[in-house]
Amino acid sequence: MKRIFYALVVLLLVSCQTKQKQEFALLEKSAFETEYEGQPTSLYTLDSGNGLVVQVTNFGLRVVSIWTPDKEGNYADVAIGYENIDRYLYNNGERFLGSIVGRYANRIAKGQFELDGEIYQLPINNNGQTLHGGLKGLDMLVWNVDNATDQSIDFSIVAKDGEDGFPGNVTIHVNYSVTPENEFKIAYRATTDKPTVLNLSNHAFFNLKGEAAGTITDHVLSIKASHTTPVDSVLIPTGEIASLDGSPLDFRTSTVIGDRIDADDIQLKHGLGYDHNWVIDKETDGIELVATLYEPKCGRYMEVYTDQPGIQFYSGNFFDGKSKGKYGKAIKYREALALETQKFPDSPNHSNFPTTRLDPGETYTHNTIYKFSVK
Repeated sequence: MKRIFYALVVLLLVSCQTKQKQEFALLEKSAFETEYEGQPTSLYTLDSGNGLVVQVTNFGLRVVSIWTPDKEGNYADVAIGYENIDRYLYNNGERFLGSIVGRYANRIAKGQFELDGEIYQLPINNNGQTLHGGLKGLDMLVWNVDNATDQSIDFSIVAKDGEDGFPGNVTIHVNYSVTPENEFKIAYRATTDKPTVLNLSNHAFFNLKGEAAGTITDHVLSIKASHTTPVDSVLIPTGEIASLDGSPLDFRTSTVIGDRIDADDIQLKHGLGYDHNWVIDKETDGIELVATLYEPKCGRYMEVYTDQPGIQFYSGNFFDGKSKGKYGKAIKYREALALETQKFPDSPNHSNFPTTRLDPGETYTHNTIYKFSVK
């Protein structure tokens, strides 16, 4: 009789898991299989085994989809992306959707910096500045897949000396992994054969209600930062590290994003909303909780951990509905947000900012965790 009981329990567990998996349909690998500049692209699926499923492509290391349940157990894809590789290769909309960004994440003023007495000129691609590495960038390269399992993928690439104007052959390794605690981990490691600057990040866009499911201004955000790096009208830091006391950019207390996003504030006017770097109040040199994001209706909760000194919060101010997501719905104004862990924008031109210099014999490291749960 006991054997029959245990058999029934196992059967029920299997049927529940099967039903749960059937609540969403993953993208087909075949839709991402092609060649770009002679290199093969594909789609890879990471499964935590405990409710988190992440799909990524080795073209620019783009995060294509993130499936996670709400407080009722209903799944939604909370990452903004496209349904096939062609849309990433040839789309005229958001170039950096879900991708790694670099060699220099964020902006460099006038595309110039000086290193050891030599001035380097980078391609200009954003209001007279260099954004996210320039015209090619790491997001437009096909990365090598060195090892892949259901929970972890190792990628690598060599950014060649002179590409996009940056000095040095830089060897970059990136690991994407998921854990039973429903963490999506990104670990970066890089070395160079010549002095250079390096600042990598990931540009995943999130909406905890699901892709194209409405505004993100009702999400509740906290950022562990008492200072920011103010910007000018073209979003280049002035060099100041400014207190957030009394500022609508102060998220030390969890705040609904839309409460102050249209406040009469020069920084919000420059960014057309939130598009700024927060100076994290770091307590150690290690990985710490630096931000949280919560959507009250569905109950999804995301924590951001990193060992980096800064985080860029971008509130989707330039989405205009002209580009559709992977399920055919338009991504409209402020319907997605990014929380990009990083060093500071334009650091090579500001001696008071954390250095982004990387010399031969040194190793660049950067760790970020997006952890999903409900409350």
